[in-house]
Amino acid sequence: MTESHTHEKPRILCLHGFRMSAKILETQIHKWPESVLEKLDLVYLNAPYPSMGKSGVEGIFDPPYFEWFQANQDFTEFENFEECIDFIEDFMVKNGPFDGLLGFSQGAVLAAALPGMQAEGLVLTKVPKIKFLILISGAKLGGSKYGAPPLAANAFSPPVKCPSLHLIGENDFQKPDSIALLDSFVDPIVVHHLRGHTIPMLDDQSLEVVNNFIEKIRNHATTTAQVDTRNAKHSFRSRV
Repeated sequence: MTESHTHEKPRILCLHGFRMSAKILETQIHKWPESVLEKLDLVYLNAPYPSMGKSGVEGIFDPPYFEWFQANQDFTEFENFEECIDFIEDFMVKNGPFDGLLGFSQGAVLAAALPGMQAEGLVLTKVPKIKFLILISGAKLGGSKYGAPPLAANAFSPPVKCPSLHLIGENDFQKPDSIALLDSFVDPIVVHHLRGHTIPMLDDQSLEVVNNFIEKIRNHATTTAQVDTRNAKHSFRSRV
């Protein structure tokens, strides 16, 4: 018996911010109403490297803190970038399949680049194609602020086609980079909020946009599953 994919929750791997943690991101995401959270299967992952310096959330959230990769002060040289992607892929293989990614801050910078690198066949070759992204306080590797590690040199060329939801704070220091990132996506959906560099609560207007996006990705997942099923049946018939 085949269960309809329409009623399944999209399974999303959530990547926290710089020198934060899976637990902190989960706590912040749970500011969103249950009417949103109940539609999603959210899985939170700690980055592979312990914080190498002071966390911006010390005194607000308890340690431990983690970081995905490291960079020099002007973001032109990177360490452990490939290694952290290998770490993510290993987790996805063991705990997937995942439909999409959610990222905040450094996690969003990383998540934004992964579909393009995956399309090139450079990363995440052992897991299904990333179907959508939710990016909070994101930025572009290879943009005005951040350089691009060699692996991500062409991550946004051509622009990323998978559905994407971008949450941008009016008082976020990363706002210019979040806005610039939009040009690297095809038909991005945007939520503007009045907060800074944080996970915002959702007002009625934002909630409507987020719910519409969730419905979009659920329909997209259903269509993709139907196409995959037809292709599998065709392949089977071709072999018989």
